Parts: sequence; C-alpha cells; structure tokens
Amino acid sequence: MRTGDLPTIRPTDLAQARDALRDATRAGQRVLLRGAGTAQSWGAPVREADLVVDTTGLDNLVAYNPADMTVAVGAGMPLAKLQQSLDGQRVALDAARVTDGATVGGLLATADAGPVRATYGTLRDLVIGVIVVLADGTVARSGGHVIKNVAGYDLAKLFTGSLGAFGLVAEIVLRVHPAPEATATLAVACEVGTAFDRARTLLDSPLEPVALDWHAGRLLARFEGTASGAQTRVRKAAELAGADGVVLEGEEEDAAWTSLADLVRGAEGETVMRAGTRPDELPIHAAALEALAAEYDVTARLTTSVGVGVQTVALSGGDPAGHAAVVAGWREALLASGASVTLHRRIVGLDDLVPSWGPAPATVPLLQSIKKQLDPEHRLAPGRFAPWF
Repeated sequence: MRTGDLPTIRPTDLAQARDALRDATRAGQRVLLRGAGTAQSWGAPVREADLVVDTTGLDNLVAYNPADMTVAVGAGMPLAKLQQSLDGQRVALDAARVTDGATVGGLLATADAGPVRATYGTLRDLVIGVIVVLADGTVARSGGHVIKNVAGYDLAKLFTGSLGAFGLVAEIVLRVHPAPEATATLAVACEVGTAFDRARTLLDSPLEPVALDWHAGRLLARFEGTASGAQTRVRKAAELAGADGVVLEGEEEDAAWTSLADLVRGAEGETVMRAGTRPDELPIHAAALEALAAEYDVTARLTTSVGVGVQTVALSGGDPAGHAAVVAGWREALLASGASVTLHRRIVGLDDLVPSWGPAPATVPLLQSIKKQLDPEHRLAPGRFAPWF
C-alpha cells in the first residue's frame, strides 16, 4: 500500500489528534498512524487504510526540568532534535533510526533501541509518563512528571512495540541522564562463535562497558564518562583482551558504530530481520544462519547486542525464494528454543512467500483481547499484526 496516496491529517496538538481519531471512527475509516515513517516496513504490511494521521506536528517541547532529570515532549518530535535541546543531558537511546529522523513516539511504538540498550534498555525503560489517544478519540494518561511517580495503569509499557495498533501516542515524559564527556571503544577481533565468551570476560570485570556488540568480525565494547575515566577503562579492557584488543578513537570509533547502524537499518534490496534470543545461544543461532545462507546462495550479515541477545540480520543477494527460505528456516530454528524473529525490511516479493510474523505465541489471545478493548472495530494499523489479529 502506498501511503503517499492516502488523505493525511497532521494534528499539531492533543485536541486535534483527539478529533482526528474521533472523526475517523464516526466515518468508519481505517487509520494508519505515522511519524517520520522510518519503520513503516516493520511487521506485516498495513493494508486497505483510508487515512493517515501524521504525528510529526506533535513536536513541541512541553516541559524540561534539568534538576529533576525529566523532559516532556510531543511524541512527534524527532529524538535527534530533542537531544539538541537538552543541556548537558541526553535521552540514553541510540537506535539506528535516530539519524533518519525517528520520532520519540515512533521509537516507543516500535520498542526500538541501539547498542546502549545493554545499560539503559529501550525507550519503555525511560518513560515515566504518557498521554495516548485511543481509536474512538478517548484521551488516556498514565504516569507523571517525576521519576518516582506511580499513577494508574502503565500505558507506556502497553504501547511499547504496538506499532500503532492500539492508539496514538501523543505526549511522552522521559527520564534523562547526564551526557558523557567522552567515549572510547575497544575492538576485539573474534569469531561470532566466541563473542559471548569474550563479552563475559568484560562483563565480569569492574570496567562497566555501556555497550557490547559483535559486528563485522569484532566485539565492540564502548565506555563512557569523563575523558580520563573512559580512556582509563578502555585501556584496562584492552589489557584484558590481550593482542586481539585495539582501542578505537575519533573518526575510527565513529565509523565502527556507524557501520553497525547501517546494517541494522538495511538498504534497498535487502531483507532485515531481528531476533531475540538467549545471549549464550548466539553461537548456535549464528551457525544455523550461516548454513542456511550458504544453502540458498544468500549473503547474511549479522550483528548482535551480545549481552542482551538482540540479533539483527541483513540478507542480500539471491532471489525472494532464497530470502524466504532463510527467514523461514532460521525462524523455525529459533522458535525451538523459545526465541522469535520479526521482519523489519523485505526484498520485493517476499511477502507472498513467508509471513512477517511467525507462529502465534501463547500471548496472542491476550493481545487480541487488548485490541478488542482499545480498538474494537480494528481500524488502527489494519493488517500490521496479521495473521494474529
């Protein structure tokens, strides 16, 4: 479906967002909620929508309290823009899509995160308050503007990863952290099969890397803090790693993490899938992926947040049938150990060969019940979670 051909409404405040969804309900319209559009290919394709509600007009800075370490923003604000508004502080999230203009609300709705997820988690772990608009225009709130606030049902967690199927996220209150003065990265050459063991050595040390990712034949360990503190810890980490460890600085360090982000985003003509697994099962799953890619003449590039077990794979080369066989085969292998695989990007023709979602998990009846309560007519993001609901 080409969303550019659909009528579009771009509310600029909560009242307009409420009215847009209320009026769509009265007209019986099916609605696609869209921010910057950087994750529209995630999950199953949305089909037969009648209207796009563009959230990028909800981009105001509502309140910023540096002393309380909180900031409230419209969900349509790009995270990169928000970061520039903070004084010596940051939202501790470095998802690959941030440089593409991903919005705060979109990052919550996709449950996306980057390498520092190992320390700070995803956006859901930083949200302390949220305002949402349900399918019929009902406005709901939870949380507040202080970190220790506990008020009502935690809507932020409910909407995390909902991909626009439960309602529109209008405003978010976030916890912020001090911005580091400096970063330093240790690159340890190793095969993916031994990456977990090498990472465990660093995790068992008192050096506290904020990110541990395996990418392009190297384990990357990022350290943050004061200039002297980051340098001291990365050099001690290099001593632990021995001859295989190299300290990256400046442009070389930036290039390593940019390369990782490029793989996660993917490119035209690639299929990108993300998996959540047990961290210690990385060698098994990497070997299975390599065997499948070789069997179907497809190139598979893998990067993984080693200590967390979040793996992203970019498939290129071959044809749609080959991509479909690798996706289906790897998904089957991971499901046997309780893991999951989600499509984030696909080669043309893939949707006709393999589903975007795997077999329904045991939680699907619960998700269906929530969907029925929040969007009983199934008008929001129709088809996004097909065939589950």
